[in-house]
Amino acid sequence: MKFQKALILTFLFVSTSFFAQIDELVLDDLVKNTLHTFDVPGISVGILKDGKIVYAKGHGVRSLTNKKDMNENTLVGVASNSKGFTCFALAMMVDAGKLNWDDKVRKHIPEFQLADAWITEEFTVRDLVTHRSGMGLGAGDLMFFPEGNDFTTKDIINNVKHLKPESSFRSKFAYNNNMFIIAGEVLKRVSGLSWEEFIETKIMKPVGMINSKASYNRVTNRTNIIDAHTRADGKVIQIPHDWSETANPAGGIMSNVKDMLTWANFLMNDAITKNGKRLLSENQFHELWQLQTPLKVRKNDSYNSNFKGYGLGWFLTDVKGGYKQVYHTGGLIGTVTQFTMIPDLDLAIVVLTNQMNGNAFNTITNTIKDSYLGYKNRNWLQKLGANNAKFLKYNDNLKAKIFNKVALAKNNKSLPKPNQIVGTYNDKWFGNIIISYDDNKYTIKCERSSTLIGELLPYNQTTFVAKWNNRSYDADVFVQFTFNEKGITTGATMKYIAPITDFSFDFHDLNLKKQ
Repeated sequence: MKFQKALILTFLFVSTSFFAQIDELVLDDLVKNTLHTFDVPGISVGILKDGKIVYAKGHGVRSLTNKKDMNENTLVGVASNSKGFTCFALAMMVDAGKLNWDDKVRKHIPEFQLADAWITEEFTVRDLVTHRSGMGLGAGDLMFFPEGNDFTTKDIINNVKHLKPESSFRSKFAYNNNMFIIAGEVLKRVSGLSWEEFIETKIMKPVGMINSKASYNRVTNRTNIIDAHTRADGKVIQIPHDWSETANPAGGIMSNVKDMLTWANFLMNDAITKNGKRLLSENQFHELWQLQTPLKVRKNDSYNSNFKGYGLGWFLTDVKGGYKQVYHTGGLIGTVTQFTMIPDLDLAIVVLTNQMNGNAFNTITNTIKDSYLGYKNRNWLQKLGANNAKFLKYNDNLKAKIFNKVALAKNNKSLPKPNQIVGTYNDKWFGNIIISYDDNKYTIKCERSSTLIGELLPYNQTTFVAKWNNRSYDADVFVQFTFNEKGITTGATMKYIAPITDFSFDFHDLNLKKQ
C-alpha cells in the first residue's frame, strides 16, 4: 500500500510537461493498481496532446478465458460514445440540406407518436438527441436490453407512445437511448444508407479509424477483441458479449484506443481529416458542442465547474478556470468506457475497459487530467477505491438481507397460492410476462426477451422476488402484485432490490395487467 501511494504522489506532483516526456512506468503502475483495486481484467489507455499520441497502451488481459494481453489495438464496445457519431452524421445531413435540427420528427417518420398528442407534433430531431423528452431515465430500454429480445426499430417507434412521461417536455434531463435509436432511423431515411453503412463509409473511413466497426456483428476479425466481464454474486466472471443490433445508433460502435485517439484528433482539428478534407461545416461543428439541456453542478464540484449539460451527442462542462471539456461515457453489460477532450489544451484521454466499474476509468482519467490542469495530489485511486468498497459492501449486505427474508418466507402459511398468481401479465410496450408453477416453484419468463427468465420467490403476502437465471445481470427485482376482492392477482409492478442494477433494466416502467 505504501508503494502504491508513493507511485500516485510521484504521478501527481510532476509538471504538466510530464506526458510529453512519457514516463511510461509511472502511468503503467497507476493502471496496474487500478486493475487490482477495482477487479478489472483489462484496461487500455490513450492520451493525445498537441496532435500527437503520447501514450497508447493496454494493461491486463482482454479475457479471463484466453488470458491474452490487452493492447492499444484491442477492440472494445465503446457503447454510448457512439452517440457523438450519430449526431455528427445528422449534422452532415444538415450541411447537405436534407435535414434541419428543428425539423419535426414526424416530417421524416410520420408514424412517430408519443403519449401526448401535442408533444408528438412538436418533437424535433434536436429533441431526439438531447435527453429532454420528459420520459424517465432509460425509459423503454428493455426493448433492446439485454440482448436476446426480438424488438425491432419499427417496434420501438410504435411502442414509445406507451411510455408515460415523468416530467414536462424539455424541462428536465433524463438519459434516453430509444430516442437515439429513432434518430438513427431518421439518418437512414434522409441519407438512404443504414446507420452502420453511413458511420463506416462517411465518417470512420475518411477520418482514418481503420480498425473500427459500426457494430459488433460487423467485426470480421476477432483475433484481438475483449470478452465482457462483470461482477456476479460477488465474483468477477467472463460473460458473453451483450448488445442488441437494434440499438447501434445509441451504442453499437467497436473501436480501440488508437482509433479513438484518431477520432479525438480529428474533432479537435475542427472536423478536418489528416488529408485536409473538411467533413462538417464550421457552423454545424460549432452546433454539436453547444449546450442544449442543462444539468446541475454539484456545490463541491471536483473541477470548480460553473456549468454542465448535454449538447448534441456530448456532455459539456468547464474545468478549472473555464477550460471547456467535451466528454462522454459508455456502458454495456460487461464493459465501460470514457472519452474526454479538453480542446483548449489540445488534450484527449481515452480509457476502455472490459468490466463494469466506472470508478476504474474515472481514476485514470481524473489523474491524467489533474496533471495537465495543475492540481496537486488528490489520490483518486485511494478515494474512489474506498467509495467502491463501501458501495459494494452496502449493496451486497442489502441483497443478503432480502434473500434471508426470502428464505424465511418459505414458512409463511399466509402466502398466496399458485392459482392466485400464475398467468400471463401484459405491458403495452414490453409485451407478455408469463408466471407459471411447476415442481413446487414459480417461474417468471419475459416472452419477447428470451434471456429474462428466472425463479419467482415469495417475499411476503403481496410481493415476490424475481431472481433471474443469468446472474451476470445483477438485476433481481421485487414483483409487487395487486389483488381483487377474490384474492386473485389483477396486475403487478416491479422495482430493483439493489442499487447496483443498471438503469437500462427499466422494470419499474412496466405496468403489468393480468390477462
